[in-house]
Amino acid sequence: MTTRDLTAAEFADTIHNNDIVLVDFWASWCGPCRAFAPTFQASSEKHPDVVHAKVDTEAEQQLAADAEIRAIPTLMAFKKGRLVYNQAGALPPAALEDLVQQVKAFDVDAAIAAEEDQV
Repeated sequence: MTTRDLTAAEFADTIHNNDIVLVDFWASWCGPCRAFAPTFQASSEKHPDVVHAKVDTEAEQQLAADAEIRAIPTLMAFKKGRLVYNQAGALPPAALEDLVQQVKAFDVDAAIAAEEDQV
């Protein structure tokens, strides 16, 4: 599967209606963003079961603000609609692969149950 561009109108539906979603917040003028793009694309081809989405922070300024993006690239990972990873900086291919495997293995239901137990 290839990466898909994500707009503010599609953001909530995309993260809530897919099991795992990786979102790359980027801008065309950002050198590290451009350098990370092929790594992100390769990951999307290797993991067709994971939605790989890109948000152009210039075109989607309100969405970037709502997501509290302070630096780009920023990568977010969502599992079952829950944010499970949020970090600025381009990842090398091995680190992105490790992140994908960790998100796949992460038991978000157990984490949600543990959160509810603490309330």
